[in-house]
Amino acid sequence: MTHLNDMALFVEVAKARSFRKAAEVVGMPNSTLSRRISELEKAIGLRLLNRTTRKIELTEAGQLYFERSKRIVDEARLAHEQLGAMLEQPSGLLRVSMPVDFATIYMTPLIAEFARRYPGITFDFDLTPRRVDLVAEPFDVVIRAGELQDSRLIARLLGRHARYLYASPAYLAASGEPQDPADLARHDCISMPRATDWTLHDGSNHKIEVSVGGRFTVNNVGMMSALAVNGQGIALLAERIAGDDFAEGRLKRVLPAWEGISVAIHAITETRLLPAKTQRFIEFLQQQMGRS
Repeated sequence: MTHLNDMALFVEVAKARSFRKAAEVVGMPNSTLSRRISELEKAIGLRLLNRTTRKIELTEAGQLYFERSKRIVDEARLAHEQLGAMLEQPSGLLRVSMPVDFATIYMTPLIAEFARRYPGITFDFDLTPRRVDLVAEPFDVVIRAGELQDSRLIARLLGRHARYLYASPAYLAASGEPQDPADLARHDCISMPRATDWTLHDGSNHKIEVSVGGRFTVNNVGMMSALAVNGQGIALLAERIAGDDFAEGRLKRVLPAWEGISVAIHAITETRLLPAKTQRFIEFLQQQMGRS
């Protein structure tokens, strides 16, 4: 029977698609790791990896073995953690994918506090808006804002971020201040791609949808905020993103009686069986974000 340790080594190689990167994660020489995987393939009687000079790809058998092995390895690791002190002071490498602007503007102070609480955890952050493949890529958890698209994954709500309309004092002085949501159609509005219809509500069930336009369409809320600060129009921004600029007077609330639809923030994992490091991270974010 295949040894569980070799199965775990294969899972790390399959995640990283690299013997070198996997060897760094498991803390063994590259040559030793390669030999162990070769012995595993001989024991199984099937080739699991196609090796080239540039990259490693899973064979059809390797993909099936990886999907089954990953769950077995996760369950075994979880069993060990639940028996030991790691549950209280988890350790290991936590791999997280997050949107760039959300991570840099809002998440960094939270992550710093989490790191202080759990000194045994090390971190590998990938900041990207793209949809990552949690089965094929080596992430423990993905943080995403907005609507979820893949119901096969496990999503945990971390919190919701209120959104308001903001513009710089200079823009409002030059262009006038909207008095009603319909006035937005006559202003330069900084919007996301395919999001030029803004739904606003007044804190009750009264909603209105306004079609907006302007010179800037941007797929990054950090740049949207910066453009608004620099007098280029009105932006619909999460309160957490606009916070410092609003507090220091660089941005002003527009139509303060109205707000946008709040944005849901989720932590997404492939499985409900989470190692302690991931579980603690998600619980911490739920506690911090749920306060607002």
